[in-house]
Amino acid sequence: MEDILRPIYQERASQSNTLGVLLIEKKQKSSHITESFDVILLVIVKDAEQPLFIKHYSYNNQKAAMHVITESQLQEWLLLGTNRRIFEWIHEAKILFDRNENVANLKMELSDFPFNGRKIKMGLEFAKLIRRYVDGKALFESKQFLDAYNYVVHSLHHLARLAVIENGLHPELTVWHQVKQIEPEIFKLYEELVNSEESLEKRLELLFLASEFMIHFRTNIGTAHLLEVLSKKEYWQFNEIMNEEELIPYSVDLAVLIEYLIEKHLLDVVNIETKGQGVYHRCYCVHKKLS
Repeated sequence: MEDILRPIYQERASQSNTLGVLLIEKKQKSSHITESFDVILLVIVKDAEQPLFIKHYSYNNQKAAMHVITESQLQEWLLLGTNRRIFEWIHEAKILFDRNENVANLKMELSDFPFNGRKIKMGLEFAKLIRRYVDGKALFESKQFLDAYNYVVHSLHHLARLAVIENGLHPELTVWHQVKQIEPEIFKLYEELVNSEESLEKRLELLFLASEFMIHFRTNIGTAHLLEVLSKKEYWQFNEIMNEEELIPYSVDLAVLIEYLIEKHLLDVVNIETKGQGVYHRCYCVHKKLS
């Protein structure tokens, strides 16, 4: 298949905008990594009108897909984890073309997983974890048990991903397989939620108690990045936090996370007078003992 696709990827490689071309082949009949295709061509470019362009090919009862992605789109996927398969693709890929060792350096960076990169990713996973936990608990307290169950499953998934990142690894599609080896306590929680013969209400009640302990245990590492950024100013209005470049990825989970950190005395509320009598701007600052 590689020989057949050679004219396609050579044409891409000849373009100055192309940083790298990678080949990912299906290893076994049921392999999920190539999304039912026999081959994936991953082309990384510096700039493009579309951040992602996909084209499909067929030859002799086989099929291939070419994914052309911009460098910035790739970095966003790697940071936010919004395309988890990309880690497997880069890890498993054969490098067909690499301009100035861009791809080789990327593979090395993913393998090393520098601490600063881990800290940001842990912050994002922690924010998602808190959002699902808080929303799930509110649903549980209003006796919406099936909806609460859905949120708890998601919160455990983010807890599992957080644990994997904390251990210096990238969460893969088989995150529960990773967690079973690394953090068996979290895996046991998941098993109890899914397989227990207790009533759903009882299972959720026990899970919220156990999750609260595990979240508390990881609060410091999960909030290190956010608090580090917020320590740069005396206090912040919420809109300033939302638009701070380093914190934009937290987006929709930010308001819930901030309220959680106030409750845990990691952030303080600062009221600043407005022109309206008795009305204040609600601002936020890192708790003085932490700053």
